[in-house]
Amino acid sequence: MTKVMELIDVSKRFGDGHVAVNALSKVNFEIEQGQFVSIIGPSGSGKSTFLTIAAGLQTPTSGQVLLNGTDLAAQTEKQRLQYRFDHVGFILQSSNLIPYLTVSEQFKLIDRLARQKFQIDEMHQLLDRLDLRKLDDVYPNALSGGERQRVAIAKALYHDPDIILADEPTASLDSTRSFDVVDRLVSEAHDLNKAIIMVTHDERLITKSDVIYQIDDGKMQKIQQPSPVTD
Repeated sequence: MTKVMELIDVSKRFGDGHVAVNALSKVNFEIEQGQFVSIIGPSGSGKSTFLTIAAGLQTPTSGQVLLNGTDLAAQTEKQRLQYRFDHVGFILQSSNLIPYLTVSEQFKLIDRLARQKFQIDEMHQLLDRLDLRKLDDVYPNALSGGERQRVAIAKALYHDPDIILADEPTASLDSTRSFDVVDRLVSEAHDLNKAIIMVTHDERLITKSDVIYQIDDGKMQKIQQPSPVTD
């Protein structure tokens, strides 16, 4: 499989002198196409800093962040912005849907921002996959929490990104809907050959992960290796 993202000896420090905080310390991480990777850790462990650096929203104090071999830290902010739009999908703790737009209008807005024609067939394929096909004209407040997160997954996949970053995507859901959302993410990674990273503090949700990393006090270690491929 092709390596999509790699962090090499990444450190991130905030502040100076005696008030300096090492949010990440010599972090090494990698993910390949078709992998669902979970990162677990308590609040304040460095998970959010990891995600913002992986997305190119922040640059590391030291180390490299490679996305498809491109060093994000070496790009200008304008280049990183375009790269994020073209290659990275996001799923947040709340679905982050625009309340006054219907489901289909959420996708139309993405294409409008990209200055391209509305890809209605692509939208319908994604909604079909996620059991949302009959909800095109429904507003977010009429959807269940699980449905809203599935729309968020579809939006994240819509422009065929190389990697999807999911930040506590089940934080606002009950247990049943949480497991359903994670199952959907695992399926999208494996069936569509996508690299998906889920950050969570809930260890119940990581059992189907291909690889698991643990982060604590800014230090990361791999605690589950990928399973060997067998014929």
